[in-house]
Amino acid sequence: MPPRVPRSDEWLGNRGCAVHVIVIGAGEVGYHVAERLSREQHDVVVVDVAAARLEHVESHLDVAVLQGSGASPAVLDQAGVAKADLLMAVTNVDEVNLVCCMAAQGKADLIKVARVSNPDFFTDGGRLDHERFGVHVMINPERELAFETFRLLQSTVATDVAEFAGGAVQLIGVRVAPGAPIAGKRLVDIAAEVGSLPMLTAGIDRDGRMTVPRGGSIVQGGDLLYIVAATEAIPRALALCGHEHAVLRRVMISGGSREAFYLAQLLAQHRVHATVVVRERERAQEFAEKLDRALVLNADPTQVELLELEGVGGVDAFVALTDEDETNILSSLAAKHAGAKQVVTLVNRMDYLPLLRRIGLESVVSPRLSAANAILRYVRRGNVIRVATLKESEAEVISFHVSPASPLVGRPLADVNFPEDAIVATIVRGRQVVVPRGRDALQADDTAVVFALPDAVKPVVALFAR
Repeated sequence: MPPRVPRSDEWLGNRGCAVHVIVIGAGEVGYHVAERLSREQHDVVVVDVAAARLEHVESHLDVAVLQGSGASPAVLDQAGVAKADLLMAVTNVDEVNLVCCMAAQGKADLIKVARVSNPDFFTDGGRLDHERFGVHVMINPERELAFETFRLLQSTVATDVAEFAGGAVQLIGVRVAPGAPIAGKRLVDIAAEVGSLPMLTAGIDRDGRMTVPRGGSIVQGGDLLYIVAATEAIPRALALCGHEHAVLRRVMISGGSREAFYLAQLLAQHRVHATVVVRERERAQEFAEKLDRALVLNADPTQVELLELEGVGGVDAFVALTDEDETNILSSLAAKHAGAKQVVTLVNRMDYLPLLRRIGLESVVSPRLSAANAILRYVRRGNVIRVATLKESEAEVISFHVSPASPLVGRPLADVNFPEDAIVATIVRGRQVVVPRGRDALQADDTAVVFALPDAVKPVVALFAR
């Protein structure tokens, strides 16, 4: 009889204390995972065969490192597999990740998560059973990025989108247009205008500096606002920032990557017309055979004349999803110049983000960050339900379950020693979404959605973990 696979709400979440985690792979996915786990005070060991990558991890994070192969039982023993609660195999090689999980099968209560990109492993015929391979959850980075991109496309002006409380609450990042209805106004006055509509400006990024604003803060044209709101209030939030709520009908995708293929499939499922521009002839032919609801073109996506000829100026969005950052940036600039309403750019190098902002490319997706966020959904400490990280500032939006035993229950928020760089943006109580004021108090079984700058994350988690 195969071991019982825990429900998602049992995964580390009810243990309420630091757990021992082994992260195999010190690339960008492993680094992001280890960074977040370390920030939440988990006991983390990072394993990799490359000494240089481990040196980078050790010099920047408060974690232990171990050089060796995660597929070796001896190395796993050194990493403390006997006391581990969770093993995450996130190297760039699917087979290595699977073998790492198989090598750790001796510990019955160890949760094993593997990063797996090969789509064959996700089909009914190729699906890996837990009893044989010891993998509880497989994360497909390319598919996760396609889902994240689709969420961005549904709000055509958003730079970031994340959902909480089963979709009842959304976080969006949106730039305030010149002459927008809220430009030049104080947040307290804006709140009076929207009345009981549940929305809150939780963060303001101005000239690359993120702050948690107060009621007297004034919104300026060009500010990047991070708004937390009930999902039905999002169109109103966009209108206040000077943008119309657009319906997604036509999208152009550049690239023959797996991300491009998965996104084209998603668009077809939602009856959105997709044009896919693929440079490689064989890959274009493969796409044309498998994507029967998309128009596939064999051409160079960086050619402005081609994009204009194919009508990029009339599409609702252009998405650059090749495997090369430079090609994505060039094709995105070409599409933006030609008049595409929204441009989404895939980049692997996160240090490109400040540059992209300066040249007008704000909607950015990263396969490594998407994979890390997807993996971390299975890691909870105390009462954390969901975490979303903003790409550039490292600010976090965290949803917490308020335990009946929590000392926060019944206390007005104004009386709670809350960090200055954090704010309770919304409270979900049953089907009701509330933007709290200082006199409001949390109740048992509420879901609290909190916006926090990096230095405030640890004390916020500690408050809700009690």
